Amino acid sequence: MPPALAFIHGLSWSDIPAPVRAQAELSLLDLIGVAAGGLGTRLSRIIRGHAHAEFGGTLPMLFDGRTASASGAALAAGMTIDALDGHDGFNPAKGHIGAPLFPAALMLGHAAGVSGRDFLTSIVLGYEFGARAAMAQHATVPDYHTSGSWGAVTAAAAGARLRNLPAETTRHALGIAEYHGPRSQMMRCIDTPTMVKDGSGWGAMTGVSAVNLALAGFTGAPALTVEQAPAFWADLGTRWYMLEQYYKPYPVCRWAQAPIEAALHLRRTHDLTAEAITHIEIHTFHESVRLAMPTPDSTEAAQYSTSFPVAIALARGAITPNDICDNAVHDTDILNLASKITMVENDHANRQFPLKRLARVIIHTGRARFESDWHEPRWDHTAPPSPSELRAKYHALADPVLGRDHASRIEESLSGLDERPLSHLSDQLLRPIKA
Repeated sequence: MPPALAFIHGLSWSDIPAPVRAQAELSLLDLIGVAAGGLGTRLSRIIRGHAHAEFGGTLPMLFDGRTASASGAALAAGMTIDALDGHDGFNPAKGHIGAPLFPAALMLGHAAGVSGRDFLTSIVLGYEFGARAAMAQHATVPDYHTSGSWGAVTAAAAGARLRNLPAETTRHALGIAEYHGPRSQMMRCIDTPTMVKDGSGWGAMTGVSAVNLALAGFTGAPALTVEQAPAFWADLGTRWYMLEQYYKPYPVCRWAQAPIEAALHLRRTHDLTAEAITHIEIHTFHESVRLAMPTPDSTEAAQYSTSFPVAIALARGAITPNDICDNAVHDTDILNLASKITMVENDHANRQFPLKRLARVIIHTGRARFESDWHEPRWDHTAPPSPSELRAKYHALADPVLGRDHASRIEESLSGLDERPLSHLSDQLLRPIKA
């Protein structure tokens, strides 16, 4: 049996080191906060309405109250998380494991009435499986695909564990998910940002569908990334990629966050004001340069821009969801500052990508020139946020949408979930919000 298949059903909660368990809880809290923050976007409203209308079922959708099937509810939740680009990610994957994983595990786990321990084990399993599935896929195909592509197989792996599928049925579920996963080309959405985003919702939907199809006897071709790329699976259970995820302090693409940090460093160090700036140069890697859209026309375009968020950071000292919402993209002061930015591709930064995302910024005023050192994004796994920082981020996103009481109950329900049924958490998530 391939190591990945054995790991799906062989991993137990007691096998998981305590730091990995703790990080899984924080990652879940972060994903829930981002989902709350994305709830007010047009993308989320449209996809939740679509899931309710087109995916008939009795399972309540995340923070909505209307019902859909498990596949439809996973689609809506995955795209709601993806609607606000603030969720965790994995550098070698150039993408996000939790966004397709969590919705699939939540919906399948809630429908099956699993324990909190089984759910949490499936989340850790999913991060470990997803990291390797992503690297295996990127190493064996020429195109750079969205998180939803390998996320579909990841969601199916977690679902197979939660539904206790036999080994051969699990193999079919993984094969169905890989075959039908959204092999969407990420750079198309970078160049023309729209609501299709990173494919996470479609990956979650495909993974859930694959599990339920396999349960019904539907067969699938073997998952090549799982069965024909053994080098990526040899360290399962010894190297824990759950501890190598990054988190985002700002709700925009990770590729823009090194330039943001470099610009903020210059702003703080030299007490710069937006009014004094005459020109800005950003030296960074190719993919970040591709994000350069100084005049976004939607929140999706603002989230997939480098120059617009950097202008916000220089003008305001931080970036919040309100700064990149649909109405905010027309702010003339920010647009004027963004128009002063020149993007410069740098060979040194290119060589470091994707394991490191580097940028340096040069700011010109009427009287002086200020140049930063090379900067990386904040909250990488090599310099991670503290638990209190991640909890503060959660409340900053969730409290204005869910209300402080509801947000705090969710946070409390995650604590000790390994000793309670999953419904202790999911009942808080799968009901209408009353902010």
